Amino acid sequence: MNDFAVIWEWLSSAVRWLHVVTAIAWIGSSFYFIALDLGLVKRPGLPEGVSGEEWQVHGGGFYHIQKYMVAPAYLPEHLTWFKWESYSTWLSGFALLAIVYYAGADLYLIDRNVLDVSAPVAILISLASISLGWLLYDALCKSPLGKSDTGLMLVLYAILVAMSWGYTQIFTGRAAFLHLGAFTATIMSANVFLLIIPNQKIVVADMNAGRTPDPKLGMQAKQRSLHNNYLTLPVIFLMLSNHYPLAFATRFNWIIASLVFIIGVLIRHFFNTRHARKGNPHWTWAAATILFVIIMWLSTVPQILTGERRISATEERFIASTHFPAVRDTVMGRCAMCHAAEPGYEGIHAAPKDVALDSDAAIAAHAREIYLQAGLSHAMPPGNVSGITEDERRLLVTWFEEAR
Repeated sequence: MNDFAVIWEWLSSAVRWLHVVTAIAWIGSSFYFIALDLGLVKRPGLPEGVSGEEWQVHGGGFYHIQKYMVAPAYLPEHLTWFKWESYSTWLSGFALLAIVYYAGADLYLIDRNVLDVSAPVAILISLASISLGWLLYDALCKSPLGKSDTGLMLVLYAILVAMSWGYTQIFTGRAAFLHLGAFTATIMSANVFLLIIPNQKIVVADMNAGRTPDPKLGMQAKQRSLHNNYLTLPVIFLMLSNHYPLAFATRFNWIIASLVFIIGVLIRHFFNTRHARKGNPHWTWAAATILFVIIMWLSTVPQILTGERRISATEERFIASTHFPAVRDTVMGRCAMCHAAEPGYEGIHAAPKDVALDSDAAIAAHAREIYLQAGLSHAMPPGNVSGITEDERRLLVTWFEEAR
């Protein structure tokens, strides 16, 4: 048994689980505080410095919340900071990026039909693009354009569209969507780490020193927090997009990603408007539905063939194995009815996760997945609908472990 492959797969699962849990915590607190901020009501008799208050009921109790626009006259002994949700989400997400896409660059990150680069070069492009995204965004926020929320968001959207196209010209479709999500999520988490929390710490330090805090610090933090709020839903889609090949593996994938950002903004606009008690703009749902239908149509446009992908040395070993003819017969007979360019299994219209196993090169390229999903485990075929035998599963394990 290839113990390293099993350990690596479980490590990936553990980090993925951690990433999901921390993301839920961050998104939940972010959505809650934006809704709370928008729902604050200015009433007579509020303490000095309080911009609004909100009464809420939850879990059998009542909560009375007041927001100080700058800071209260004194700070309580215990002050809760909301930051580790963001930090843990980004750190676990980056770890997952490294485990899946950097360690498996030849399989998941690089498409040599798109751009023929080595794994180190692809990883450097990935790291540079994610870092430069934050630097560009931060510079725009601090420029005169940052005074206009609408103008800033339009320029930011133009950058995201450009990145959507750019990533699809460098990486696999799957990796392009993931990187667009990482590009955006890095901006969001850096907002917390490099501006929101530092500004709050300055306010606390000023109060402890007897100085009057600068109101501008709070306004800057609020602007970045609002940006994070509108970017959250598109990031969630992009992080889960590897399950939807019709989104990431079609000709107009970059347009699909660009439209997803608009859909996310529309949905957040509905809830933000409602929380602010400014009405219920149901037109946002109609607009989002129309855009989703357009996405469905775009996903049906056939891909342009760009030639056969080059086979790596590792894949050549899998094909050269004495077991490969029997493995090919097993895969073609048990897997390729679904995992093919034109699936023959009833109800399957596209290869699941865009994994086609209808050629020698494709089988070799997905050797590790075949080993884990159909060899070591019984995850594939689902419900063993094709009747793969235990002997065939052992064959897949032997083939992978010997050729690896």
